[in-house]
Amino acid sequence: IGKVVDRGRQVDPYWNNRFVFAFHPHATHFTCTPDDLIPIPNSVPTKLGVLFPSMETALALVMDGAPMVGECVVVFGQGVIGLLTCELLARFPLQTLLTIDRYKLRREISCALGAQASFDPEDLNSINEMSPKGTDLSFELSGSPEALNQAINMTGYSGRVIIGSWYGTKRIELELGGHFHRSHISLISSQVSTISPGIRGRWDKQRRYALAWDLLIDSQASPLITQYIPFHKAEDAYQMLDQHPESAIQIVFSYSTS
Repeated sequence: IGKVVDRGRQVDPYWNNRFVFAFHPHATHFTCTPDDLIPIPNSVPTKLGVLFPSMETALALVMDGAPMVGECVVVFGQGVIGLLTCELLARFPLQTLLTIDRYKLRREISCALGAQASFDPEDLNSINEMSPKGTDLSFELSGSPEALNQAINMTGYSGRVIIGSWYGTKRIELELGGHFHRSHISLISSQVSTISPGIRGRWDKQRRYALAWDLLIDSQASPLITQYIPFHKAEDAYQMLDQHPESAIQIVFSYSTS
């Protein structure tokens, strides 16, 4: 996010000094067209603007999951996407909302955002006790291939598993015998660029953008931003994520305009 500091003669004065979001590589300054910019609504705290694409992703995940009243839901992975997904799911009248993450800080924020309980991946037996018939809806957002098998095994008869993780080149060995084969479980790929065809005609990109901003207005997501690091110290940020991921969630680069 940044502020428009200058404009061309034929550009609408509307853009003067406006805070905006852009899908653009990290930089202190850049030149673009107005079509490349998304104005941040005045009602949205400026610092939360950096969470806009993550909120849009969480919204797409929940839309693809289509949670129903009274369902038992579990979310694997409580990074930025998982935590925002948890926050959105907490607004539904679910029977149970559980989350899983290996880091204590993320589990604590998860509960603050509405999860009834959050567990370490080594403590999945506790979730089985809370949901003996399995979950109705499971989200795999951890980025860990092993978690997909865990999500499948935890999902009950005719349940859905929403796969939002990007595994890249990681290979996955799925256990599709036994429980999965007998249980009619649906594996649903979810990616923010498009949503389920059944609602895509009514929910175009602009409508989803507008809703994502509205959701940020009411969001309790400020604790997700755990560090502000000057852009010229970007190496420190990546070292922290690599060596001490337990201490960071959303790191934000700050820029000097001098």
